[in-house]
Amino acid sequence: MNDEQLLRYSRQIMLPEIDVIGQQKLLDSHVLIIGMGGLGSPVAMYLASAGIGNLTLVDDDKVELSNLQRQIAHTQNDIGKYKTDSAKETLLSLNPDINVTTINHRMNENELINEIQKSDVVIDATDNFTTRFSINKACVKTGTPLVSGAAIRMEAQITVFNNDKKDSPCYHCLYKEGDELDESCTETGVLAPLVGIIGSIQALETIKILLGFGETLTGKLLLLDAKTMEWRSIKLGKDPACPVCA
Repeated sequence: MNDEQLLRYSRQIMLPEIDVIGQQKLLDSHVLIIGMGGLGSPVAMYLASAGIGNLTLVDDDKVELSNLQRQIAHTQNDIGKYKTDSAKETLLSLNPDINVTTINHRMNENELINEIQKSDVVIDATDNFTTRFSINKACVKTGTPLVSGAAIRMEAQITVFNNDKKDSPCYHCLYKEGDELDESCTETGVLAPLVGIIGSIQALETIKILLGFGETLTGKLLLLDAKTMEWRSIKLGKDPACPVCA
């Protein structure tokens, strides 16, 4: 690291869990963020600021006026742009040292697996179950850690699937295909700061995975009720009959 980087990341380097060695590891890391909306925006911004050296952003949507209430990586001037392009501009304005790659189309299975294989951690910041199941299958197949978050109305959840360990549950252990209706904030609404809270935790869990300190949310589902500001933690076990990870 050069002197400017040492100054930029000085508050993190001071932490014994990170230090210079850990910061360099972050700079050398590659994180794939799928979804650049309400969750993906704070995730990407915090990871860029923290010095994750290589970020790949995936989203095929363009910025709309209704996005700006919660998708903080985009501004009024970005309406009509691809979200990935808008977010890239924001991230590089925060930290020009990092590398940001954008994918603004829906990937097929082979493309998804190829991108995941390049990554140290995958972040699911999407808003529909069909995509989440596809991401989960690819992460299980490649043994890549997956940080999954979701928020709708005034409720949210977050967990980590440590797919490189045989005893870790996967997303399919939690939800079965066909059991859940696809709901998004387009139909049901969402409180703006809620996605910021969950996205920030996704970024934190990602850094913990990359550096190997503390305890992650592997095997635990963290639930938040924003009305009462109550958190609940539920243990997740591996489904021995899971068709994806068993």
